Amino acid sequence: MRKRPTTRFLLWRIALVLAAAGALCWAVLVRTSPLPVGTGPAGPLVPREPFTKVWSTGETVLLGLGDSITAGFGASPKHSYFELLTANDDVLYPDMKGRDLNHVFPELEAINHAVSYTVSRQHLEQQIPRITVFADDVKGVVVLTSGGNDLIHDYGRSVPRDGAMYGCTYEEALQWKESFRERLAAIVEAVTNKFPGGCHIFLANIYDPTDGVGDIENANIRLPPWPEGLRVLGLLNQVIADVCDSYENVHCVDIHSLFLGHGIHCTDRRNPYYRKDDPHYWYFDNLEDPNDRGYDAIRRLFLLEMAEMYSETVLSMP
Repeated sequence: MRKRPTTRFLLWRIALVLAAAGALCWAVLVRTSPLPVGTGPAGPLVPREPFTKVWSTGETVLLGLGDSITAGFGASPKHSYFELLTANDDVLYPDMKGRDLNHVFPELEAINHAVSYTVSRQHLEQQIPRITVFADDVKGVVVLTSGGNDLIHDYGRSVPRDGAMYGCTYEEALQWKESFRERLAAIVEAVTNKFPGGCHIFLANIYDPTDGVGDIENANIRLPPWPEGLRVLGLLNQVIADVCDSYENVHCVDIHSLFLGHGIHCTDRRNPYYRKDDPHYWYFDNLEDPNDRGYDAIRRLFLLEMAEMYSETVLSMP
């Protein structure tokens, strides 16, 4: 004779069904509902004091290299992080008035060679040759974003490979990480050689739009699941950190930590990275690039890294 299910058993089944339904509703919600982007300044506070002094009176070049983040894809006109580094928008960001590189490098020239959709191999093979060798009295301030497209391309539409790793296993990534390291090191050394008068390179790491969850398939651009994506992201970020540690003139800009809590789980109070002071989405529609508030946050982080670097050698303003 078949036993009737107990009340406890039925309650467990109901709980499991409800949990599954909740997960499904969350996935549908993330895919179909726009996430709040917020308004106003974003990112860390930038103190005024370092920008009341000249960092160098000589000729200085702000050089942009890398992918669409430095190219400014998704930003409104004049509001990429590269452009805001050069000249703040005093109307939109009055708290940042006077806190840009034009104020601390009176003889600044800005040159941006970054190109959207490019990967690290293209940065080395296509962008480096475009850089002239500068005069001995010219100093360089170089900003670089590289590796994000190596990670996310080709969106799961092709077999994973070095330079287009989406969907790969951790073991496959281990085989390709040294090639990525070699390309980054070659970029650093080639750029340094372009500035015989000296340069500092500010290299950003790679952010995580899933806020540490790893459910990239729930993003609004319908990517396939990538079970080992977070581990592979961590592997490339470790390579970036290692390269920064290997050269005295290279400084890591940790946008990965900055953006946690501002991805597809920005409104989830249960997420360990939930930012109750600013629970908003900092990414553009394509998920790969920041929106305007994300670019604002990035420029502030770059400026903080630069201010710390140059603070020991600044000259008093007249």
